[in-house]
Amino acid sequence: MQKESIKNCALEYKRQVFMKKIPRSDCPISFALDFFGDKWSLLVMRDLVFEGKRFYKEFLQSKEGIATNVLSDRLKKLEKLGVIRSQVYEKLKTQKEYSLTPKGIDLVPILVEVIIWSTKYESGLAVAPAFLTQLTQDKERVVARIKARLSGTEV
Repeated sequence: MQKESIKNCALEYKRQVFMKKIPRSDCPISFALDFFGDKWSLLVMRDLVFEGKRFYKEFLQSKEGIATNVLSDRLKKLEKLGVIRSQVYEKLKTQKEYSLTPKGIDLVPILVEVIIWSTKYESGLAVAPAFLTQLTQDKERVVARIKARLSGTEV
């Protein structure tokens, strides 16, 4: 009886970790990995930040070829985590329009750092040379402009 109780507690703990209700550890890297989960979440974020995508069909057109069920799951997950929001599109009531929340906008510097790191160690990636030049000259200013554009406070 006691072994079954311990087994049930262990299963419940694993379920809570899987459902992201409790962190796996107190490590900030582990927290971030649990938060994003996989590449698809970051690619959805990329599309929102750098590609200006706002609609489900636009995300489906990304060159990585995300499956419809995966995209639907990631959009729901990111919304539940408070990184994105959705609202009914005014011009076509059957569509949702996605945008970043302040919590999502705060991830812009991380995405920029990933771009910088990736282009440092891999040539031929799809990044405009002018954008890379701007990043090397004044990264903070570039990040501030992106964040302002996304939050609607662009001057």
